[in-house]
Amino acid sequence: MQGKVMPNEAEAAVYVGIDVCKAWLDVYLHPIGQITRVANSQAGLQALVRILACHDVALVTIEATGKLHRLSHGALHAGGFRVAVVNPYRARRFAEVLGQLAKTDAIDARVLALFGAQHHPKAAPPVPEQIAELQEIVMARKAATAEATALANRKASCESRFLAAELTRRIAEVKDHIKRLEGEIRRLIAADPDLTRRFAILTSIPGIGTIVAASLVAGLAEIGTANGKQIAALAGLAPFNRDSGEQRGQRHIRGGRCHVRTALYFAAVTAVRKDPAFSAFARRLKDAGKAAKVILTAVMRKLVVLANTLIAQNRTWSPLPPI
Repeated sequence: MQGKVMPNEAEAAVYVGIDVCKAWLDVYLHPIGQITRVANSQAGLQALVRILACHDVALVTIEATGKLHRLSHGALHAGGFRVAVVNPYRARRFAEVLGQLAKTDAIDARVLALFGAQHHPKAAPPVPEQIAELQEIVMARKAATAEATALANRKASCESRFLAAELTRRIAEVKDHIKRLEGEIRRLIAADPDLTRRFAILTSIPGIGTIVAASLVAGLAEIGTANGKQIAALAGLAPFNRDSGEQRGQRHIRGGRCHVRTALYFAAVTAVRKDPAFSAFARRLKDAGKAAKVILTAVMRKLVVLANTLIAQNRTWSPLPPI
């Protein structure tokens, strides 16, 4: 029997939490309590894959950290591990539930491992490279548009002729930058047949133009694969209960992806103004006593659910239902 591993001595499933920063990764293995640090680089991730290969890893949990987590997500997924990317807000609230008030990289890695073990977040493959690039360009355009608006507001209130001229020049530069970004967005979409088809379906829907469609293609990759309630929640347009005892509170939307919701807001405004069906829908809600903000939110939710259905069925919008 010497050297034989008894059944009760076999290693349990290991849940890995990884706290990501620019220079390194702090890695915690639960329940064995092992913690290590590796470089956030190809060499460091190769070493991490070799470490994890020695264990029965059930799930790797990392936080969404802009671009910083993408390298580790891709490398671990390629290494055969299931990787879940979670919202940092959820991880922090989970730490508070545990009574973990201190915050360090090592503590955050442990909290993520425990979160994975207890809540089993859904593992997902990395975002395809073309989608990741499109997301980056779309977000750059959003930032440039905000900058152009801020510059225009400054110009409207300035009294110095010199400053007004400088702001005029800067606004022109930013607008040229926005045009180049929009050209690159169209090029990236045209280069991929699947993105081109999704884009054509989305732009066929009343109120959804080029920029809104690009925002949905880039920021809502799950569209067409989720059900209506799921896609509304991902866009931050699902109402949640606020009930306690005999009290019945108002339903409010919360969470979701704010940049997608912002794009849908502009689409909803256009749809209500120009499309008869959406105008009638908004009018019925108004006649029922709904507030303007509630009406627009309902139109936004209707738009994203419609877009999800059309992409799932691979057909463009038509004012008449299919036979």
